[in-house]
Amino acid sequence: MLCIFFFSLGQFHLSLYYLKGKKKKANNIDTTPTQWPYITVQLPVYNEQYVVERLIDAVAAFDYPLSKLEIQVLDDSTDKTVEIAQKKVSAYQKLGLNIQHIRRDNRQGYKAGALQRGMEQTSGEFLAIFDADFIPEKDFLKRTISAFTNPKIGVIQTRWGHLNKDYSMLTRLQAFGLDAHFSIEQAGRHQAGSYINFNGTGGVWRKSCIIDAGGWSCDTLTEDLDLSYRAQMRGWKFKYLEDCVSPAELPVIMPAVKSQQYRWNKGAAETARKHLGSVLRSSLKTSGKIHAFFHLLNSSVFLFLLVAAMLSIPMLFVKEEYPRLKQLIDWGSIFIFGFAAIAWFYWISSKQSQPSNTFKYYITTFPAFLAVSMGLSLHNGIAVLEGWLGVKSPFIRTPKFNIITKKDSWKNNVYIRHKVDVITLLEGVLCLYFLFGISAGIYLHDWGLLVFHLMLTTGFGSVFYHSVKPMSHAKA
Repeated sequence: MLCIFFFSLGQFHLSLYYLKGKKKKANNIDTTPTQWPYITVQLPVYNEQYVVERLIDAVAAFDYPLSKLEIQVLDDSTDKTVEIAQKKVSAYQKLGLNIQHIRRDNRQGYKAGALQRGMEQTSGEFLAIFDADFIPEKDFLKRTISAFTNPKIGVIQTRWGHLNKDYSMLTRLQAFGLDAHFSIEQAGRHQAGSYINFNGTGGVWRKSCIIDAGGWSCDTLTEDLDLSYRAQMRGWKFKYLEDCVSPAELPVIMPAVKSQQYRWNKGAAETARKHLGSVLRSSLKTSGKIHAFFHLLNSSVFLFLLVAAMLSIPMLFVKEEYPRLKQLIDWGSIFIFGFAAIAWFYWISSKQSQPSNTFKYYITTFPAFLAVSMGLSLHNGIAVLEGWLGVKSPFIRTPKFNIITKKDSWKNNVYIRHKVDVITLLEGVLCLYFLFGISAGIYLHDWGLLVFHLMLTTGFGSVFYHSVKPMSHAKA
């Protein structure tokens, strides 16, 4: 609980920096270069048959001098994606676009390996990267390239937008969490002068920055976070453009959310294991080290949350059996200030992302977001534990289904799994466990943890149900 409390205070501090930055006059990033540099757009894809065409169409429509533009479709696919991508690439080649369909004999290094291979085959000064679920705006390249106003700026990262935020409550909750990261966390760290990170897509790298930092590495599942820290420890500056939005499709089923969350949380723990010591020993100012500490360890909050939740039910009986400990345990109520800090953090984010009807949006979304986050604590906690212990696993892609409107359907999608895994079954068991916690609290007339256990029951129950539901619609 103490770890969660300090993490909440860290988020509160970022909120203050964010608000401070909003009061300042925005920097003018629309300075047009006297000469547009040569830029390579990299599209790492793996089995993306539903969205690869729209991705290629979007980048082919960039408003940028064709003589200075190169597009690499870095295709490691093993399904129909290969044929679809090749056909689309050939069509644009006939129209005079410099676009290549690059294939590898194996998936060595996964996404990092594909990006490294592509970088070695281009002479572009800058590299823009987009995952398959993105549909960038036509002016993306000109807006980001114009922001490289300093030769020491190694990365321009933009804010993710959401193509299907209102598709379901699941997509709405994801957007709620991501908006907080891309407004408060990224902008707050940028304002504080602390390390930020390239988010894997929707950004532009200076090629010399990647090379100077040692290139792409596949020894963590978050190659973007890893390279970001290596580059910044080498003295490179990162710039975040909150007003430049890169629209993307959010996962629409729980198994897809889980695969994404697993990679993000385990990779963050792996990166912390790799770089935390170096960051703390670096010449970075103390406040920067503190923010980097919480940045690299933010995924570990799920592990602490899981442990606290599991122990909360035995604690009810400890209090009943040993009344003399009750006063000591009741001191734990001080952690309510941590909850207030995190609630304010998401309130500030909601005001930014939903300026109209902010209160309604916040009050109907924040509690559900907390409950589902709690419900994912087992899945994400295991991912974090594996990352800290150095347990290696392959890069699992997040399936995309080309779902934009409520009329679109993900049923019978070829990327939906048929099998219920052990973690999903345990999530169902934990739903019953915390339901027992509610009953125990009522029986013992101990109401202090009733809301906590209710949210845990709802969260684990929702995650379990929505994990199992898509499997009934899996394509035979």
